[in-house]
Amino acid sequence: MQLSRTFDILYYRQQQYPQIPFLGSKQAGKWQACSIDQAIDTINKLSYALLKMGLSKGDTVAMISNNRPEWNYMDMAMAQLGVVNTPIYTTLSESEFTYILNDSGAKLCFVSDESLFRKITAIKDQCSNLTAIYTFDHLPQAVHYSTLIELGAASANPSALAASKAAVLESDLCTLIYTSGTTGNPKGVMLSHRNLVSNVWAVRNLTHQPPASVALSFLPLCHSYERILTYLYAYLGFTVYYAESLDKISDNIKELQPNIFSCVPRLLEKVFDKIMEKGKALTGVKRGLFFWAVDLGLRYDKRSSMGWLYDVQLTLANKLIFSKWREALGGNVKAIVSGGAALQPRLARIFWAANIPVLEGYGLTETSPVIAVNNFEPDSICFGTVGPVIEGVTVKFADDGEILCKGPNVMMGYYKQPQLTSEVIDREGWFHTGDIGTLVDQRFLKITDRKKEIFKTSGGKYIAPQALENKFKESNFIEQIMVVGENQKYAAALIVPAMPFVTAWAKEKGIKATTAAELVKTAEVKERIWQEVERLNKNFGQTEQVKKIALLEKEWTIDGGQLTPTLKLKRKFIGKEFKSEIDNLYN
Repeated sequence: MQLSRTFDILYYRQQQYPQIPFLGSKQAGKWQACSIDQAIDTINKLSYALLKMGLSKGDTVAMISNNRPEWNYMDMAMAQLGVVNTPIYTTLSESEFTYILNDSGAKLCFVSDESLFRKITAIKDQCSNLTAIYTFDHLPQAVHYSTLIELGAASANPSALAASKAAVLESDLCTLIYTSGTTGNPKGVMLSHRNLVSNVWAVRNLTHQPPASVALSFLPLCHSYERILTYLYAYLGFTVYYAESLDKISDNIKELQPNIFSCVPRLLEKVFDKIMEKGKALTGVKRGLFFWAVDLGLRYDKRSSMGWLYDVQLTLANKLIFSKWREALGGNVKAIVSGGAALQPRLARIFWAANIPVLEGYGLTETSPVIAVNNFEPDSICFGTVGPVIEGVTVKFADDGEILCKGPNVMMGYYKQPQLTSEVIDREGWFHTGDIGTLVDQRFLKITDRKKEIFKTSGGKYIAPQALENKFKESNFIEQIMVVGENQKYAAALIVPAMPFVTAWAKEKGIKATTAAELVKTAEVKERIWQEVERLNKNFGQTEQVKKIALLEKEWTIDGGQLTPTLKLKRKFIGKEFKSEIDNLYN
């Protein structure tokens, strides 16, 4: 069966894996999953309803929702008609919602809950094209999306739907995804059916997991990363369950015992930190065995043999120690896909050593998104890199090291922004990623920094802040860090300490301070974190090293405005918010 549009995946799934449960969530305290037949029936009814309401190819509809099967139903119902799905992050401000709804020209908006319904209702009059708001949760004052299912059932028109599906071309616009951006208004990335389907096809063989595998989903579906994986799971015959919330991920993992899930490195860092905290609480022989296993794991190398003695020791460590790590992740995890930011190589090593394979990948919204990914094909894992470039995609490097990408995954352009499009896609069709990188062993793509984030000191030395930041976050004492120093004499850093760890350390040392505000001001905490900085500075040249630090009491968050929805630092925002602290680093 030829796959050229996203909704083709539905019918391929129905043909190949009709008996395997498709999408699931927790309902009334129980995990329930629909069949592919049930899903297609609901999707078709929604398509009929949209047709009845007069929507047609090229119209845009917005979705602002948490992950849930209804998201997928609406996504595919739109796709079958050539209606453009415009998914929006739930965490944005009302002004950002207003901008995107107006820029996209959304005619309808689907929201998940009461909070979002109130926000969109409050700005509805400012959105000239928006005619109706529907909710996925049942709310007394709102119109539930099931009214559309009822409308579709009453106005079924199979011939009209067939004609609409036939009219959708692989080159047609499928979705508008607005990039979170670290400055200015978000840009609408135009992705065609071909962009998305080509990306699914290129990674179809990389997980090596059988049909009926269980996938847990909790990263936002409005981001291309989780969305393309959901399409992949559908194609491969996996059952996808949506986590109840970010707070319940740990519980949901234990309940569902998934075989695969995706995450961002920050989550793996927190999992590892919790494991290490438990290890440090052990005593005697148990503590010794724990750190013996950790040391083995940190030396693990997938690409070269460590010798028979190491292999025997690692087998024993897996039985005694790492088996408990796997149990904490449900006991059945065969792959974790990591993306969105750089993964610390030490984490990749130790999780692989523990038989918890982590597949780090790389891409951008503009590339649908995958460009490269470590995978289970022969010789396709290299720690510290984002893996081999995927099938059908080509990369090359500009003179300054910027990664350029060409392939069927490259976006159509930025919506209503031809000038911005021409700035990132050159006349030969190469997309300029803005990332600096290199190839390891002529095969594995390695990202070294973000082009726009590299800065020059007053002495003319270039600093790549991400490289420093990723290394410094290996410390148990450091939760978040931003390296600064543009046009200054040296590099310095704002540091948010890892408060649970620092609090426990301070208690052990008899330090009376208990709150975050008190702890960051104590001489003992300042000195101990500075020792970590000095230790990790040794990995860098003298001109790159961090010379001064400022400790901050509050963690940076999306809601606070310091992080994008994909957890990237908003450097300019943080720079303005903590201008006085930064100035003090150079006075």
